[in-house]
Amino acid sequence: MKMKALLAVAAVAAALSAPAQAATLRWAAQNDILTMDPHSQNHATTNAILMHAYEGLTRYGPNREVEPSLATKWTYISPTQVRFELRKGIKFHDGSAFTADDVIFSFNRIKQPQGTMQIYVTGISEIKKVDDTTVDFILSAPNPILLRNIIDFRIMSKAWAEKNNTLNTQDYKAKEENFASRNVMGTGPFRITGWTPDQRVTMTINPAWWGKQDGNVTEVIYTPIKSDATRIAALLSGDVDLLTDLPTQDVARLRADSKLRVLEGPEVRTIYLAPDVGSAELKYSNIKGKNPFADKRVRQALSMSIDRAAIQRTIMRGLSIPAGIMVAPGVNGHTNEIDTPTRVDYDGAKKLLADAGYPDGFEIRMNCPNNRYVNDEEICQAIVAMWARAGVKAQLIAENMATFSQKFQNFDSSLYMLGWGVATYDAQYMIQSLVRTRTTGADGNFNFSKISDPVVDRLTDAMKSEVDVTKRNAMIREALQRIKDEVLLIPLHHQMRPWAMKSNVTTLHRSDDRPEARFTSVK
Repeated sequence: MKMKALLAVAAVAAALSAPAQAATLRWAAQNDILTMDPHSQNHATTNAILMHAYEGLTRYGPNREVEPSLATKWTYISPTQVRFELRKGIKFHDGSAFTADDVIFSFNRIKQPQGTMQIYVTGISEIKKVDDTTVDFILSAPNPILLRNIIDFRIMSKAWAEKNNTLNTQDYKAKEENFASRNVMGTGPFRITGWTPDQRVTMTINPAWWGKQDGNVTEVIYTPIKSDATRIAALLSGDVDLLTDLPTQDVARLRADSKLRVLEGPEVRTIYLAPDVGSAELKYSNIKGKNPFADKRVRQALSMSIDRAAIQRTIMRGLSIPAGIMVAPGVNGHTNEIDTPTRVDYDGAKKLLADAGYPDGFEIRMNCPNNRYVNDEEICQAIVAMWARAGVKAQLIAENMATFSQKFQNFDSSLYMLGWGVATYDAQYMIQSLVRTRTTGADGNFNFSKISDPVVDRLTDAMKSEVDVTKRNAMIREALQRIKDEVLLIPLHHQMRPWAMKSNVTTLHRSDDRPEARFTSVK
């Protein structure tokens, strides 16, 4: 009888801990992940998938508030020493114990220069082990956004990495692979069970996860579908439950379909152009011996020749906000006052080009993804036509994100389109990553256009450690204004991000465009 009673109790406990009405979520979007190495590529889709399996010490809650994850508590021993108490009893997916050694190992791994994730540990000089469940972060200076930064500092099993000879972060731009680029060992709510590039990523629930599942999803199948028409057909036919890349021309039709629900909201992502401003000679141009983009007047001319309102109206069908600065509404530092787009003036652009020594314009190559952002290739095609009116002849090279990203990370582009989402919801993340002069650490780790501006550098370095909110926000504003005035980057628009799903699916809309299966139900 005692044994039967124990079994009955165990069965009830298992039933209570498991999600009700276990379900499979079939999720599709237009682009694939780049790797499964959590320290290699700061790429939104890659991060959105891997965050299901790899966790940080902190995480975002339902309302974007910072809350404990693999750490349960943090205490400021001093302004530059923060003690994190790690969650006890946590197991990796292979059943091995999570300890302080894994945090220190992952810190040393994410800092390696071949990856692009260093921004998430910016300002951390060292992580010291106090005991197996306690670590001290030693900071180079006070860090006002430390807890937000480390959300995407994902913890990997040290023992697993050692066993599988994957101590080093994957060098993606060199087309290198390691064991971690195809295999996963985290502590998160889902286990990634497979990845077939350009076909699917599969996940199953982790029954030993320490947290609470707020949905009933036990399996996730993520499918990258590049074609707009094919993605929509998959949703309408019932082959897909959730679609997070909606062609703008189909949104109204999907809203009107009683079998579907559309969740709408802004995304904290800005689509922009990055001209090579730092090379002595511009690649892939008919101008030899110098770099037209080094001249501010040329960059101004390019920006003045882009009709952002026309792109919003005809290509984006209203689902974008024409941008004047490099951060979107919802990001700390954004203000409507300075987020005013450059006015279209083709005659003014021609005069600026003539004044800069290019009365007949010049030729360049423009690199663009064709499966990453909403209507990315169409936007680039429109810009090529707009620039032609000012005399700039751009050859468009549009390709999938995987090969496109390898090119610009190898500085093999004279000008490229990219989108930058602000994972920390603070403008320092963009300024430090994209505009500060590139170093071997987090500074400028995504500055592949060779920007080096002493004013931005000074402001960036100051805001990293300024704890007075008013003073820090003034620094951010000045830096954003400087980037705008000098046209160091050319913002196009801030994306809106509607998601469509079958009427039996519920989930939380995320302005960072990261659906979470733990908040999703399929009934």
